[in-house]
Amino acid sequence: MECQGCRLIRLHPRPTPRELTEYYPETYYYAPGSDKTSSLEEMYRRAVLLGHVRFAERAIHEADEEGIVLDVGCGGGLFLDMLRRRGHKVAGLDFSIAAAATAWRHHGVPVICGSLSSAPLPKGSCAAITMYHVLEHLYDPVAYLDAAHELLAPDGRLIVQVPNVSSWQFLIFGEMWNGVDVPRHLIDFRTQDLDQLLDHCGFEVLRHKHFSLRDNPAGLASSLAPSLDPMARRVRKLPETPGMKLFKDLVYLALATAAIPFTLLEAACRAGSTVMVEARKKS
Repeated sequence: MECQGCRLIRLHPRPTPRELTEYYPETYYYAPGSDKTSSLEEMYRRAVLLGHVRFAERAIHEADEEGIVLDVGCGGGLFLDMLRRRGHKVAGLDFSIAAAATAWRHHGVPVICGSLSSAPLPKGSCAAITMYHVLEHLYDPVAYLDAAHELLAPDGRLIVQVPNVSSWQFLIFGEMWNGVDVPRHLIDFRTQDLDQLLDHCGFEVLRHKHFSLRDNPAGLASSLAPSLDPMARRVRKLPETPGMKLFKDLVYLALATAAIPFTLLEAACRAGSTVMVEARKKS
């Protein structure tokens, strides 16, 4: 539903927290396998994550603060592993014990299980906090942003990414758009909604990015062919032979690659299917 006053779009009625846990099985979090197909998928994931890593590194360098980079909703820890390999001190936070185990076992990344609002970290200990596709899942995003404000160093950086319902993809697909993701997404943000929320929580927005090689083309591919979406297939535990899995992955990759020109165009018009924001605490 959409608020007639502020136009914020949100899920109504919301599932209870207990109901919502049913939609986050252990397979929701990516864990690399040992077969050849998984190795190729890991290479692909690292390649498309480079944009996120570079965006974060620029913010970290401009902040020039001591402290850790904390990735909230870190999943299997691949993003943090890539930052760690570039010399940054990193830690993750996630609700899932399975995700934390994957991050440590496969990538050597320490992860806290729990909520950011009660994270056992000192005030001002983070040089940067990242939240990629987190806020739309939360019942109370203000509480998380308030906690991030407290944990960040004086000139630390907050990086947030959410699906963008002012995108062309949402206009085309409506409720069938991959970024709606009922019932996991409780709030659907426009760029201005996110900016206003950050301002309300004491942050100053420094820059926006409307294109993500990891998310925008894949989101369009998943909207066009949801049965090929690797995460959806993993969560539904569909029976697949290794050959069939590889075939579907390659078709999906081809579709996502073909979607790049369109997603670059919509991003150039500030209507990309995701929006990434760098912000710092107001002086």
